[in-house]
Amino acid sequence: MGGEEHKPKPVGGVWPTVKPFVNGGASGMLATCVIQPIDMIKVRIQLGQGSAGEVTKTMLKNEGIGAFYKGLSAGLLRQATYTTARLGTFRILTNKALEANDGKPLPLYQKALCGLTAGAIGACVGSPADLALIRMQADATLPAAQRRNYTNAFHALYRITADEGVLALWKGAGPTVVRAMALNMGMLASYDQSVEFFKDNLGFGEAATILGASSVSGFFAAACSLPFDYVKTQIQKMQPDAAGKYPYTGSLDCAMKTLKAGGPFKFYTGFPVYCVRIAPHVMMTWIFLNQIQKLEKKAGL
Repeated sequence: MGGEEHKPKPVGGVWPTVKPFVNGGASGMLATCVIQPIDMIKVRIQLGQGSAGEVTKTMLKNEGIGAFYKGLSAGLLRQATYTTARLGTFRILTNKALEANDGKPLPLYQKALCGLTAGAIGACVGSPADLALIRMQADATLPAAQRRNYTNAFHALYRITADEGVLALWKGAGPTVVRAMALNMGMLASYDQSVEFFKDNLGFGEAATILGASSVSGFFAAACSLPFDYVKTQIQKMQPDAAGKYPYTGSLDCAMKTLKAGGPFKFYTGFPVYCVRIAPHVMMTWIFLNQIQKLEKKAGL
């Protein structure tokens, strides 16, 4: 089965450069189609509408099956921008680093740096779609008079630009970018490291390696990003006191006060729930990516 017997037609032109981006975006979008209903239920639980079972029953009864896929266009647009950019960038950066390293496996810190950079670029590109997704998911919970009634993600982006200006699309992008850097450092570096470990050290087969590495990757994505997510949530939901003073002046102030009051573990409040939310999408993205790459190999792309 050596690659030499297959006509090793060198694929020139744009495709080799574009391929990691296309693959990344496609795998993220497929994962979103699977995870979106779970995410929708999670949003409703967080808004205090009951347990998972109750929320599912109520949504099916009152709104039908389509309710589980509300905001899907924004979710897919987010993956088409954010995941395309982060996975594509990560692959290009690691390939460049491998060349510089004479093809030897990269040390973990280099993979982590590639992940950080890819996360920052991905989040900047994906921020507008992220804003549209959050607004579309929250719209149903607002009183009728305050609803924005976006029909789809593109309508949301158009309206935000028309009503609030282009820069409004990057509202709250600072904390989002920092969180994405942490999440992608955990997700991307740990996946590559785990694949090497499971394959070379433990001698796992292909399916077991992908499953094991994507689980490890999902765990580290959650573990690295939850402290930033916790701070982001605290900032977003803070209310001024009677004197009109806010409890925190900014993200750093919030982090320091949290650390003083509750110690480092305070940042990991609700970790199991957060892990269940983050890890499945990370795992599905890697599994789909692996399948897409297999199909391309068969097709000789």
